[in-house]
Amino acid sequence: MEEMRFQQSLPNANLVLTLSILSLVTCCCFGITGFVLALIALIIANRDMKLYYDDPQRYLPGSFSNLSTGRILAIVSLVLNSGMLVLMILRIFFAIMFPFAFMNEVMNNVEW
Repeated sequence: MEEMRFQQSLPNANLVLTLSILSLVTCCCFGITGFVLALIALIIANRDMKLYYDDPQRYLPGSFSNLSTGRILAIVSLVLNSGMLVLMILRIFFAIMFPFAFMNEVMNNVEW
């Protein structure tokens, strides 16, 4: 007698997709918020991928598709947010190293 198995969706597929989209949207918010969201999404996606590859017949193909899309978006937004973090660190570094460079330029252009 053949055992019937009902397919279910992966537990965190929609969560990964949502976190990835949010991290992509917030990539211009200093890079920190989006970086954290993308990192969390990537960790959860890798854990759920392991679940899927252990027993693929147990899960719906649509939920695996959502998980894959969320994972790709998380990787893309992780790269974008890393770039924003580097730019923010460089801005802070140059603001500390050359604090009056901008003010000198402004003062030279003002006519007294």
